[in-house]
Amino acid sequence: MTQSVTTHLNDVDIGSVASLAQKIQEEPHVADTKWQAEVKWKGGFRSEANIRDFDASKSDEPNQLGGTNTGPNPVEQVLGALGNCLAVGYAANATAAGITINDMTINVSGDLDLHTFLGLTDGNAGFSGIQVSVDIDSDATPEALQALHDKVTNTSPVGHTLNRAVPVTIDLA
Repeated sequence: MTQSVTTHLNDVDIGSVASLAQKIQEEPHVADTKWQAEVKWKGGFRSEANIRDFDASKSDEPNQLGGTNTGPNPVEQVLGALGNCLAVGYAANATAAGITINDMTINVSGDLDLHTFLGLTDGNAGFSGIQVSVDIDSDATPEALQALHDKVTNTSPVGHTLNRAVPVTIDLA
């Protein structure tokens, strides 16, 4: 049994990540993973996403879009997913590089035109653009932070998903 060593830098267990990377090098098929969520409708525009063994993640629309504002809406969750994915990437890669992060804030926003969503026109119902601003408080050099930034933006699973066309199949059961 492999025992992971917790690295206290940035509160990241880099030993677990290193063990997984080593296992994937030895057994490449281990890298092929599948993630899933089950969403249950709760009436109106409310729903809950059940993921693994966590409490359900609520979703709703704001009042001006006909919801009851009991949770973030799906497009806000996409923005949050990107920001959370980047935060993981910065923490993991900073730790691997020996960079201490004192504080980090990632602001994510997206431009969305509601015409198509509301059925008023045909076109793109999704974001026309997403902007991200990353503020890292660290004693690392600007060059080290830029290298960290480049690595994270080039390896973010959610960033890659949003930056390219991904086949989506939606079946009615």
